Amino acid sequence: MRLRSLALACCSLAALTVPAIAGAPYAQAATRHTSSAATQQTATPAQPEPDDMILAVINSIPLTKRDVDNRGKLFALSTGLPLTPDLMARLRPQIIRQLIDERLRTQEILSRHINVPPEQIAGAITNIERRNGMPEGTLREHLAQDGVSLTTLIDQIRVQIGWIQVLRQELGARSRVSAQDIAQRQAALKREEGRTEYELAEIFVKVEDPRHDQEELDFTNTVIQELRKGAPFPIVAAQFSQSQTALDGGAMGWVQEDELDPAVVQVVRQMPVGVGAISNPIKVPGGYVIITLNGKRVIGHEMGHLITIRQVFLSFDTPLDPQHITPQQESTLQKAMQVIQNTHSCTEMEALNKAEGEKRPTDPGEMPLERLNPQMQSLLADLPEGKVSRPLVSRDGIDLLMVCTKKEKNFSNRSPSEIADQLMNERVEQAARQLDSDLHRRAIIDKHIKLKGV
Repeated sequence: MRLRSLALACCSLAALTVPAIAGAPYAQAATRHTSSAATQQTATPAQPEPDDMILAVINSIPLTKRDVDNRGKLFALSTGLPLTPDLMARLRPQIIRQLIDERLRTQEILSRHINVPPEQIAGAITNIERRNGMPEGTLREHLAQDGVSLTTLIDQIRVQIGWIQVLRQELGARSRVSAQDIAQRQAALKREEGRTEYELAEIFVKVEDPRHDQEELDFTNTVIQELRKGAPFPIVAAQFSQSQTALDGGAMGWVQEDELDPAVVQVVRQMPVGVGAISNPIKVPGGYVIITLNGKRVIGHEMGHLITIRQVFLSFDTPLDPQHITPQQESTLQKAMQVIQNTHSCTEMEALNKAEGEKRPTDPGEMPLERLNPQMQSLLADLPEGKVSRPLVSRDGIDLLMVCTKKEKNFSNRSPSEIADQLMNERVEQAARQLDSDLHRRAIIDKHIKLKGV
């Protein structure tokens, strides 16, 4: 984890403890009593915990079992992984901690009279659907099918958006990056030519008490297991990372070794690049961090190609079954072949996709060709500008792509806007760390159960 992105300040949370039974003369009696109690307990089936059971009270605001269960279901839905009772038991302590942080942030947002408009939340949900190739409104249906209240997602998004506005207020004049700030960073980067830097993403798990960190370590290992089973790193980071980079799916951007904790540097030097490798837990000041390495380069020496494309998506009415192709799906394929033959400009591609309802974005923005997955690289690398690609058939429909521009670029040279974003992220991280610390110090948090569960 970056030195400028160290752990959010720790807070002390009381835990219930059971005193040990001391003295040999009492040991046998204690054993007989325990055995008898166990027999009685076996005979009486355990009662399920009520959904409205209060797990904690944060400045007089209750946190219930239903809140925790819904967040666990949201995690399972967004990652596509089954939420087993064992997984939920391992996620539960961290979900409780995260929801406590969110309650404190929500109270701060309200105290500053910050209002997050419903249109902004709706836009964020639409963006989630688009990034996942889902038709508009599909996410609500998936949540309902899995028994998750839409309010669970809305609350999480509202806190994320509102918290950004809180941090902007905290930064004040420092929220503007000056031309002098950018020039100083550019000069520093010039002096770094020839050094190695890494494109990283992180998931940071805060440790409340460094002397007793087993629960946090267990949770970190659980997250790693789910990532290695296929859970998307950005989604898991957005839900569980306690670094400010969570807002960007854990993306740290390009960083040099002297910007990283030495323990992270040691691991990153040995990791393969761009294959989705997930690190083991790395202990850093304030907690544990999980790292994935997306890129590696030498400053000043990384030539590549930047391309822009236009996309037309022709959707199927029903999911594709290759063994039972419907007439509508056959008709859609014929339509795709006509588009390939008759379309010769990106302007035409834009008009076609809008006519189809723009179920996937027409213009995904500039993309570095060499950083795309191998399938997309092979498709676009030799595709002439103004020519439609072969059909890309998926379960939901057919994609057609066209390269509009292609230019060579030295990716190690950061633009002024990229430098400004990095400087701003550093300031936001520092402000978030300080404010989170202040909120926990002033808070009254009453936990009614152990974090390990009932």
